Amino acid sequence: MIDIHKVPSPCYVMDEALLRKNLSLIKSVADRAGVEIILAFKSFAMWKSFPVFREYIRYTTASSVYEARLAYEEFGSKAHTYSPAYTDTDFPVIMQCSSHITFNSFSQFRRFYPMVKASGEKISCGIRINPEYSEVEVELYNPCAPGTRFGVTADLLPETLPEGIEGFHCHCHCESSSYELEHTLQHIEETFARWFPQIKWLNLGGGHLMTRKDYDTEHLISLLKGLKARYPHLEIILEPGSAFTWQTGPLVASVVDIVENRGIKTAILDVSFTCHMPDCLEMPYQPAVRGAEALPVDAIKTALTEENIYRLGGNSCLSGDYMGSWRFDHPLQVGERIVLEDMIHYTMVKTNMFNGIHHPSIAIWHIDNTLEVYKDFRYEDYRDRMS
Repeated sequence: MIDIHKVPSPCYVMDEALLRKNLSLIKSVADRAGVEIILAFKSFAMWKSFPVFREYIRYTTASSVYEARLAYEEFGSKAHTYSPAYTDTDFPVIMQCSSHITFNSFSQFRRFYPMVKASGEKISCGIRINPEYSEVEVELYNPCAPGTRFGVTADLLPETLPEGIEGFHCHCHCESSSYELEHTLQHIEETFARWFPQIKWLNLGGGHLMTRKDYDTEHLISLLKGLKARYPHLEIILEPGSAFTWQTGPLVASVVDIVENRGIKTAILDVSFTCHMPDCLEMPYQPAVRGAEALPVDAIKTALTEENIYRLGGNSCLSGDYMGSWRFDHPLQVGERIVLEDMIHYTMVKTNMFNGIHHPSIAIWHIDNTLEVYKDFRYEDYRDRMS
């Protein structure tokens, strides 16, 4: 258990014991199902923790030239790379750092595959398919929404795939269950199975939240074994992001002021929702706060002083940089630690330096109960991003 009083504020801090618990489960699923499960950098890229990951998995997935370099240079293996659009500038480096390259469209494939072929590198190329089916309810995260820019629909696939297409990549989940995967597989097989004899691998993308407590991992393993039995020549790949670092650590913050306006009390923190927890405003959802009860958002408007109900406010000048209603068991004090749970996946990679606000440090709490601070951010980090 992380001792938050030994953690600097503000700081993202990963719990190594919780990380290893997730990694052990993921490795077990991969081994039992006979599939490859790889880490998606778009959710997590804290590269100084990669030595722990390498004990359990071999490969990663990249969505850009920088992520591909991170895979090759820091994780130590070439990436499975997919991007909505490659450029002439980036593609040579993408090839150097990738074992698999998935193209979003046939126009991109026709433009860049000749470079792959001429390079002589052992790179397996694929095309992203769009099954036109997804149970993701939030359109912001639905890659199969009408008019999507992602993937090729079945009506655009030729009966004989072009030379060089060795795999299909499909992504249509977001923190989804194995039962949603079951429905998706039915659509994929009904629509695309006639091309399966022509390919070597099928990448089922991310969004498989197998480390969530209510996830039915036995059902997932059964689904994947069944898929392998039906198409034994196919290598099956999953590339979840959140599942690896789900509930593996918090963002530790501190109260710097308490303000009240027309009965609404706001505890202003040394972190920002818009800068350091942007998913909270994009979705939005209220993060769990350690030691506090989450209430309906509007509860703050009718709260009595003695109820110790607070809104949490960020330290940027954006008017909407605040969230929710939380009930504490005591009046909050300036300097008190506030622990925002489950802030390691996606949150860290989506942060920004709006307002030049001090960026939270990045640390890991090791299994021997020692803290290692991987990164402290300084003025120069902000300055050097701007020019």
